[in-house]
Amino acid sequence: MNNIFGSRLKELRNKKGYTQKELAELIGVSPSTVGMYEQGRREPENSVLSKLCSILGTTTDYLIGFTPQQTEQQEVGEVIDDFTKLLMAQQGLMFRGQPMSEEDREKIVIAIKSAAAVVIPKEEPKE
Repeated sequence: MNNIFGSRLKELRNKKGYTQKELAELIGVSPSTVGMYEQGRREPENSVLSKLCSILGTTTDYLIGFTPQQTEQQEVGEVIDDFTKLLMAQQGLMFRGQPMSEEDREKIVIAIKSAAAVVIPKEEPKE
């Protein structure tokens, strides 16, 4: 494996909102081991690699650099939730040259959720 693995691991860990310590606990290694994975100084065993992929919602091919882009399938609600976290955490966010307030950010999230609810029909209950 190479540094692609480390950078993708860090990217996915951050995207999911895990600290190195939290991810380490989930996969059964020390936090410093996760740090070494991310720095390219150590490679995980196959069983740990499998756990990482399961927890981070990815494939081994993506994580180790065989595929150029993430191919995981996600629910629209998960994507909206991820976007919401990013939008709320982003510092110095502007819209048309004006700083955005937290209320503005919440309005954007509500608009996106409303649009998704209108565009994506709910399944009819099966009898």
